[in-house]
Amino acid sequence: MAATGTHWADPVSANEVLPVPVEPVLTLILFAVVANLVVMGAIIVPPFLGRRSPLTLGRGIENGERMTAGLAVITGETPLPVEPDGMSSGAYDRVVRIVSWVFILATSTIVAITGLWTETQPWIFVLLAFAGIFVLVVHDLLPPEGLGAAKFVVEGSVAITCATLLVLLTGGDQSPFFFTFPLIVGGAALVVSPRVTFGLAAVASLGYLLAVSVPNNREITPNTVAIVGVNLTALVLLAYVAMVIAREQRRARDAAIRLSTIDSLTGLYNRTYYFAAVDREIARSARSNRGFCLLMMDLDELKSINDKYGHYFGDRVLRGVGEVVRIGVRKIDTAARYGGDEFVALLPETDPTGAHVLAEKIRIGVTELDITVAGARINASLSVGVVSFPEDGRTRDELMISADQAMYASKRSGKNRVMGLPIAVGGRENDSV
Repeated sequence: MAATGTHWADPVSANEVLPVPVEPVLTLILFAVVANLVVMGAIIVPPFLGRRSPLTLGRGIENGERMTAGLAVITGETPLPVEPDGMSSGAYDRVVRIVSWVFILATSTIVAITGLWTETQPWIFVLLAFAGIFVLVVHDLLPPEGLGAAKFVVEGSVAITCATLLVLLTGGDQSPFFFTFPLIVGGAALVVSPRVTFGLAAVASLGYLLAVSVPNNREITPNTVAIVGVNLTALVLLAYVAMVIAREQRRARDAAIRLSTIDSLTGLYNRTYYFAAVDREIARSARSNRGFCLLMMDLDELKSINDKYGHYFGDRVLRGVGEVVRIGVRKIDTAARYGGDEFVALLPETDPTGAHVLAEKIRIGVTELDITVAGARINASLSVGVVSFPEDGRTRDELMISADQAMYASKRSGKNRVMGLPIAVGGRENDSV
């Protein structure tokens, strides 16, 4: 009833049933089911064929390795972790369960009490029941890492599908349940990357347009266009705001992690992180029966360098040694600054021979450092001790004591060399090589 003569839809009263043609609804439901089956098939089928799923962001990792993966992202050493960024897997599951069950129960109550959608009410209850079963299976019955990172792809696909069908079944552009789209996109933006958020917002917008464009008995009026336009604008803006807030939170978290785990002078890990890495490696080696090695490295004559050239150049030497160690170890190794002039390295699944080769490579690299003061080159060298698990110790403390003894054996033997743990022979110590 507009002055311009345009036909406006009358508000839906409490006793009026909004007619929705059954055939388009069934078509859309069939399309949604097929689309979700395709997504799930792309995730589940490739592993059975020995291939990596194109929709899987990463493999599941053990709980004890989550911190390692998260920190490696900061240092640029490994792919992204599989958990939602900035939130533990347990906290994520708990939040999703609470939000999902509250929404399902509240929506069921509203639909049953108001009686606004009597013709489509059975379909709505079937949809909500499906959503409840999905939440139960994914967040309660399956193991936490059963789907890995694919969980987020599957959840996003199913959530947007359910939201699209719910809006369609409750009046399209007149539906009060549009807020489910911003809820999905805004919540996801807090735990996934901006690129994923952008894609999710685009898919949610497409789903909403599908829900309001299915043929019905009402004409598309300026009022409809305005409602849809405002809703889509709100959806995009909310996704943007949540994405920016999440990005700043991630930056602050990454900075805090770096400060607590990275040595500021050398850029290597600190001893606290190194100890945790050794404990994890001991536990893993106990399960796999595969040993590993530790290196303990001491910069020779650092005090003399500081006394002769000053602490500024002493720090330059330390940074240079740290860079040599970082470049010398493999990506699976963990290198750290243990103390003032001491460095350590954890070498997983490495035998003593391989550890000696790597240690020798690092030792030679340090002797080749080119740091000059007033035209004079500062000569730097390392004394390195090598020990292995379980031969030289079965606990972290035993291994560190043995590594310390091996390093001091190198110093006693003349410095600038690689030595193993001293072995007593005939009442005298014989340094193993």
